[in-house]
Amino acid sequence: MRKGRTVDAKRILLFRTVARCGSMSSAARQLRLTQSAVSQQLRLLEREAGSPLLVRSTRGIDLTEAGVLLLRRADAISGELSMATEELASLANLHAGKVRLIAFPSAASSVVPVAIQRLRRRAPGIEVRFVEAEPPAAKAAIQAGEAEIAIVFDYDDVPADELALESESLGVESMFLVHSQESAPDDRPIAQEWLSEQDWIAGCQDCRQHLVERCRSAGFVPRVMHESDDYVVLQSLVAHGLGVAVLPRLALTTFRHPSVEARLAGDFGERTVSAVYRPGAEQVPATRALLEQLKAATSLALREPLRPGAPRAR
Repeated sequence: MRKGRTVDAKRILLFRTVARCGSMSSAARQLRLTQSAVSQQLRLLEREAGSPLLVRSTRGIDLTEAGVLLLRRADAISGELSMATEELASLANLHAGKVRLIAFPSAASSVVPVAIQRLRRRAPGIEVRFVEAEPPAAKAAIQAGEAEIAIVFDYDDVPADELALESESLGVESMFLVHSQESAPDDRPIAQEWLSEQDWIAGCQDCRQHLVERCRSAGFVPRVMHESDDYVVLQSLVAHGLGVAVLPRLALTTFRHPSVEARLAGDFGERTVSAVYRPGAEQVPATRALLEQLKAATSLALREPLRPGAPRAR
């Protein structure tokens, strides 16, 4: 970009839509413009930038190096504009506002419905839109300005992402060894030798990494035979005697298969549940209100007794 030249902010946001949609035609439909109008605005933006920003391909469009750079800035601009809009709309005592929320599956089933319901009762004018996603994708969406809050989890032995996001702890989950009612020996606690002989069922990438690290610390490498991010599927596999697993409390709060037993497993550590957001987002009244309800709903979920029956301590 030549010195003294400026780029039009509206064209930057139009470019972001094109880049995120992946094609001119999709962006034109979303923007409710003709494709020729979108192309014209992009040509003007490229002239202002002094460099091509995208090239057409058989797949749609590809960003140039300058386009990738500008998209990062465009995401930041979009996020800041979204926060500004919400701040202005929420001045009248939470009578208006929108919050986009992302959460991992077990929080989505145990925490999110309660939090949204509580917020709706207190501030019916606030609109919450929810999408389910695992923490890596959720954090990326926050950084890209595609959501205001993400509920994520972290294990103490899994390195955290180095992202410029703020975080608030919502609670800490205990871990439970889950096995079929017929498979485990009667002795308490279960011997490490027995655990080392079992087939294992693992979850998402971070969950699997945590499982492997904890088992290695105990002196064995788990024989992972099955994998599923769905805690209902995982418990069904366990119930049919296809392996054992370690699950956090929230995964057992919403659904508990009647043919599995869950034992508190202190050797497998704990999992911290947090809300992450872009710096400054917590100052937006609607976002702050949802954060408060997420804290309350998580506290309720973590105190709820496990069913059927209470887990037996190791």
